[in-house]
Amino acid sequence: MDRACAFYTQKLGFTVMFTYGEPAFYGQVGRDGACLNLRHVDFPVIDQEVRQREEDLLSATILVTNLKSLYEEFRQNGVAFAQALRKESWGAQTFIVADPDGNLLCFCGQAE
Repeated sequence: MDRACAFYTQKLGFTVMFTYGEPAFYGQVGRDGACLNLRHVDFPVIDQEVRQREEDLLSATILVTNLKSLYEEFRQNGVAFAQALRKESWGAQTFIVADPDGNLLCFCGQAE
């Protein structure tokens, strides 16, 4: 939980809204109206073979209005992207970040 909270705050600019338990096993981070609930588990929630086959098996999608500037902020913070900023066939722009536990977070906005 500590590692996840550090990643979300230091790399992605979220704020820890709360953590629960001693040691913490549940919590929430938020930024600009988006909230993600975090929970410690002792095993992968998504089978890694499935994750490798389904490269875009997402844990969350967050809609944003300032996608390019957010991408640049993350890049400057040293975030490793699972998918670089790109225009999708359906017209949106997206990029994907993998958190330290392998959860894939898609950030999505209107194409310019």
